[in-house]
Amino acid sequence: MPVFEYEALTEKGTLTRGSIDADTAREARAKLRARRVHVTRMEEVGRPGRRREAPAEGLRLRLPELRRARGAADVPIVTRQLATLLKAGIPLSDALGALVQQVESPDLERVLRQIKEDIAAGATTAEAFARHPDYFNSLYVAMVRAGEASGNLDVILKRLADFLQAQSRVKGKVSAALVYPLAIAALGVVVVAFLMKFVVPKLVATITQRGLDLPLPTRVLKTTSEFIGTWWLALALGALLLLALYQAWVRTERGRWLRDSYLLRLPIFGELFRKQAVARFATTFATLLESGIPAHESLRTLRAVVDNAVLAHTIDQVHDRILEGTDIATPLKNSGVFPPVVSYMIAIGEQSGQLEDILKKVAEAYDEEIDVTIQKVTSLIEPVIIIAMALVVGFIVMSVLLPLVQSMSHLR
Repeated sequence: MPVFEYEALTEKGTLTRGSIDADTAREARAKLRARRVHVTRMEEVGRPGRRREAPAEGLRLRLPELRRARGAADVPIVTRQLATLLKAGIPLSDALGALVQQVESPDLERVLRQIKEDIAAGATTAEAFARHPDYFNSLYVAMVRAGEASGNLDVILKRLADFLQAQSRVKGKVSAALVYPLAIAALGVVVVAFLMKFVVPKLVATITQRGLDLPLPTRVLKTTSEFIGTWWLALALGALLLLALYQAWVRTERGRWLRDSYLLRLPIFGELFRKQAVARFATTFATLLESGIPAHESLRTLRAVVDNAVLAHTIDQVHDRILEGTDIATPLKNSGVFPPVVSYMIAIGEQSGQLEDILKKVAEAYDEEIDVTIQKVTSLIEPVIIIAMALVVGFIVMSVLLPLVQSMSHLR
């Protein structure tokens, strides 16, 4: 049964929003009229390509990407709640209905409502989730399919919730390590730009009016300030153009490969990115294998969700080697992405038949190393940025004060 999102006015004239199940938009309106509300906007949601009814009160500004991101952030919590409900013996349809009533994100609420309707219409659980890739990626769907086939969907969902929350924590740690120095650098650039645009021209004009000779640093500062003041708009547009070209370039296969290769070789951040990639690989691979998914299918799913072209190429090589009947550790060792100790531990796991446990230990070890590396990166980057900003501001101050000092020496 389709799902319709609506906006309506109550008898008291207040605006209300919500969603309702109905076969047609007319039936949905009839149901809402029975509730004594006047519908002002209605649209069918949940299935791409369906025609939407035009709003009755003009166009509304929407931010679908932000709303979808907010709903996707709630997926680990919803997954854990669904696992808990299923473990308590509640049927899947009733469990989804309970989640629909309590989820905070309107977009995710509509997605869960549509999943419930699709399952009631005869779709498998994995098929219903797969129709919403913005919220449930191929890894999620593969694990749901494995849980559905084994009859242990509640166990798989709990494991999946643990995995999603662990990945979110690791990503948050790395993001925090990058955001702090970038925020300091951005603030420094804003301060310097303000000085060069508004403060320096007035000081240089004052010095010039006094008839003082401008030394070389002051002339350099004056020329730079005039250039920024005259061409600031062109510089801003040029920066935006370069950013757009970069985004288009990294969407190409070669561009993404070169970018990811460069990130892994960075002097300071490369170590952090490499450890994050290894931890993500080990955690995801262990979770898929533990859920009963064969190694070659796990690698195919893993290749689709990793966010590094170099790592994806390595996974392709491992997948091909497995199909040829060989081991996993050798192509990992030859890739240059994985440290030798990781390949050695995986080889031991393959030989002992405890690959899932070994991968978990690798992930735990690298999660701890990520914390240490983040502290190292922060302790290195912060003084470098502070020193760089001090040199820039010091040059500006010196360029302004140097003519005054020279004039005072001439007066003596």
